[in-house]
Amino acid sequence: MRRSAGIYILLLVILTGLYYYLNNRPQEIDDETPVPTSAPTEYLFSLDDGLPTRIRIESKEGEVVEVARDADNAWVLILPTEASADQGAVEAATSQITTIRVLDHIPDLKKDVVGLDDPEFTFTIQFTGEVERIIEVGVLTPTGSGYYASRDNGETLIVSNTVLDSLIGFLSDPPYLEADAPFPPTLEVDTAP
Repeated sequence: MRRSAGIYILLLVILTGLYYYLNNRPQEIDDETPVPTSAPTEYLFSLDDGLPTRIRIESKEGEVVEVARDADNAWVLILPTEASADQGAVEAATSQITTIRVLDHIPDLKKDVVGLDDPEFTFTIQFTGEVERIIEVGVLTPTGSGYYASRDNGETLIVSNTVLDSLIGFLSDPPYLEADAPFPPTLEVDTAP
């Protein structure tokens, strides 16, 4: 009888220890903790449109520059004057057009507040997919990281400024091929006594 009582007590101690261990052990960390995902990057132009073949940039002051691919698929300057274009400069700027990121959508924003009632710049871009897109660009955002812009469907956005700045630079410095750059006007000096 003593022997069976000892076995019962030993069994009770083992079960109590097992119960205590199972109820007080550290929780296992779930390896499948959800990782927050960021929103997919949205671009101003769709890759389905193709690659740019003609780009016209107009400022609200009336400056215009236009480049297009010719029959040989080389970039030529159409405006402000017809000339050969600096292929490297144009290709560097235009190859990035499809990478212009949409930073934010701004619904119900008054266009006059961000310069879209009278846009600072208007971009007309034709693509290989026979698509033409018109983008109106307003002022820089307060942080300077993007421009307020409007698609041809009227949607107001904030878009990254990097590529747009290089294209806007063509207005003040058209991408002439160095040999075809127009000569600056010369001053005539009156040498008469």
